[in-house]
Amino acid sequence: MNTKIDRSDIGPGYTVKVYQKIKEGDKEKFQIFEGLVIAKKHGKGISSTITVRRTIAGVGVERIFPVHSPNIEKIEVVKQEKVRRAKLYYLRKAKGKRARLKRKEAVVKE
Repeated sequence: MNTKIDRSDIGPGYTVKVYQKIKEGDKEKFQIFEGLVIAKKHGKGISSTITVRRTIAGVGVERIFPVHSPNIEKIEVVKQEKVRRAKLYYLRKAKGKRARLKRKEAVVKE
């Protein structure tokens, strides 16, 4: 998918790559965290945050990113799934087939 999307339009069901600036001494590098957005809080304002979840070596890891932080270089959308609720907290307990989301079909406007 990798489409250009406004940061404030990212919501639950998106799989994203978050490029975060990390400063080590006088060097700067980017740390990429890829995962599923399970929650968005505080609306579209300057203080909005997203909770991104991924599983690393069988352990679920969640990170909360301020969407408009200057330490976030970019947020890249990898894919988008169809969701029917705003908070996907049930995925914390879900295993196997229950943890899958349906692929969202591309809507063609004519």
